[in-house]
Amino acid sequence: MSYQKRTALALASGLAGAAVLLAAPAAHATVVDVNYQCKTPIGDKAAVSPIDIRSVRSGSGYKLTMSFQKGVSSSPVELGKGAMNPSAVIKVGGADPGQVQVSGPANAAAIPANSPIKISDLSGTYTPKKSGKVDFTAGVLTIKALGTTTTCTPANSPGPSLSLDVTAAGGGATTPDGDDSLPRTGPLDSAVALGTLGGTVLLTGAAGVLWLTRRGPRATG
Repeated sequence: MSYQKRTALALASGLAGAAVLLAAPAAHATVVDVNYQCKTPIGDKAAVSPIDIRSVRSGSGYKLTMSFQKGVSSSPVELGKGAMNPSAVIKVGGADPGQVQVSGPANAAAIPANSPIKISDLSGTYTPKKSGKVDFTAGVLTIKALGTTTTCTPANSPGPSLSLDVTAAGGGATTPDGDDSLPRTGPLDSAVALGTLGGTVLLTGAAGVLWLTRRGPRATG
């Protein structure tokens, strides 16, 4: 193999290594069964629905979408098109605890009486204030219909449906004692630092290769 080909392969391998160092896990999602206990105008009801929470990066934040795979609660009378409006809370745990309000469109079709109410996808925006790993868990679901309000609370302490490694706008971070003024030195930051260092070394090496390549003909001439 020629010197030029060996040099190209070495440089490509180094760049691939730097890319691996810079890469971070985007998300870990799972479908979680949530046992909703609902307080309705006509009494208590219960239903279990698998919940899926997905995220898409949007500017400095993340668009969250909460999906219900089964119907929740029911109505003794038919709910006409557009009569039901759902919303919910997604609980945020981990490095940046809090909650996110999500909502969705009204029902696109009539819901027959005494049948499970299919909840449309609910969405909202989460903007991290601190960097680190955060978890998203289904919280209270609220259904408003025909002037009434039904509140459904998870009763089985469901686990997170989504975990993310997030970075706050401006690189904001926190230390265990809550001091946001100090830099974070977690694994993600270390990976970024190593990736940057690797990129610097690669660039330096590439410059040396180019210098040797350009001087080579003069030395052999």
